[in-house]
Amino acid sequence: MKVLITATYFHPYNSGLSVYALRVARGLVGLGHEVCVLTSQYDKKLASEESLDGVKILRVKVGMKLSKGVLMPGLRAQARKWIEWADVVNVHMPQFESFVIAGLAKQLKKPLVVTYHCDLVMSGSWFNRLAGWGTTLLGKRALKQAQVIVQNTLDYARHSKGLKPYLDKVVEVPTPVVFLESGLGEKKFFRERFGLAESDKVIGLAGRVASEKGYEYLAQALPVVLEKYPTARVVHAGSWKGVIGEEAYLAKVEAMIRPFGDKWKSLGFLSDEDFMRFFAACDLLVYSSLNATESFGIVQIEAMCQGTPVVASDLPGVRQPVLQTGLGRIVPVRDAAALAEAIISVLDESREARIIPESYLKQFEQKKVAERYQEIFMSLV
Repeated sequence: MKVLITATYFHPYNSGLSVYALRVARGLVGLGHEVCVLTSQYDKKLASEESLDGVKILRVKVGMKLSKGVLMPGLRAQARKWIEWADVVNVHMPQFESFVIAGLAKQLKKPLVVTYHCDLVMSGSWFNRLAGWGTTLLGKRALKQAQVIVQNTLDYARHSKGLKPYLDKVVEVPTPVVFLESGLGEKKFFRERFGLAESDKVIGLAGRVASEKGYEYLAQALPVVLEKYPTARVVHAGSWKGVIGEEAYLAKVEAMIRPFGDKWKSLGFLSDEDFMRFFAACDLLVYSSLNATESFGIVQIEAMCQGTPVVASDLPGVRQPVLQTGLGRIVPVRDAAALAEAIISVLDESREARIIPESYLKQFEQKKVAERYQEIFMSLV
């Protein structure tokens, strides 16, 4: 089967959406399918065409940046060629030009599957909000036309403004995760390598810096945590500087955490192997998301695979890993006091008493998720 995947951003860009799309593509190649990804050349240094682990990547030149998104004047011509080639088209939304792909898929009579990652909640300038509104409005064409809409959880879908009119087409498919084991020796080596003492209580953050992540509430909660656990440290793994559209938010967070000194440490972006060691080295992971831009959180599953509990916001989709496993705590959104209390509560627990919910986690394996996509595609082709 020939599968065309489209996404505004793809490897080497790092976000939940781009990582998800890459893992689905790799999984489908592993099952014997041909996969082409059509994406933006958001950085002029990137090759217009390359192959990665059997996945063909085609990058279209960017004519204009639109808030966090881009406009690609040459997309229609490229998309037509590759939609003609494909047996099925998989659009990953939000994507400003998803309506272009949907229109061509309809014209060329190719089945369309939308992977709907999240509603788009834009803050800041009127231009940002206008761009978000426009992207959402144009995306409705793709949602109306799609034969199937994939979402991480039905919990999120039922609460999503974008998906409520199309719930009859929504299918729950777990987010794909690459499972890598990390032993005690690797955990110790990782801590030593990054200057984390054995006595440190490591509060992990994972992912790019973005306003929907709610890092400012952890900054407000940290003084209370330090009163009970003076050796506590926040350690962030992921893109810190250079995140598109998040310069103002980064400046705000940096101003808030400056008084903490080395009690708040950024490791930068890590390899898949080092991310697993990072999760193993954490005493807990905080996922303090604020709004519907966050629909699940791959990092929650990756942390739980290493036996690390999660303190997560009580948001549709986001709350599901903790609710399904009991491995952590759920806290109200934008509540620094509750966040501090939950962190302390988890740190009070014995790590040895935690049970890794293997039966729940197995469904997130990259191959199993690719098989679910394969089933959906085969039912339409």
